[in-house]
Amino acid sequence: MVKVIPLQVGEWTAIGVEVLLPKTTLLAVTAGPGYIMCGALDVGLLNERLKERGIIAGRAVGVRTIEQLLDAPLESVTFAAQALGITAGMSGREAIRIMAEAAS
Repeated sequence: MVKVIPLQVGEWTAIGVEVLLPKTTLLAVTAGPGYIMCGALDVGLLNERLKERGIIAGRAVGVRTIEQLLDAPLESVTFAAQALGITAGMSGREAIRIMAEAAS
């Protein structure tokens, strides 16, 4: 099952996506030019092999719901996210706010 959920983050609307898979759930929230995701996201791959794409993304580990993803500190972020001011340790919610602001 796939759920797509509109989310209010400050004055912006972000989109949450929850994909229920056998023995795991994939979680992502996107706003503006980027996204945050659960531990399934491979930030190293995005930074190394896909660096030329400039993907703005962050990864939080140990989360099981969209709300937890928004509240958790980001464990790692891409180089492009760092250039936007998003840092490891920042909450997912704060990262999404920065992404949304970048789009406006």
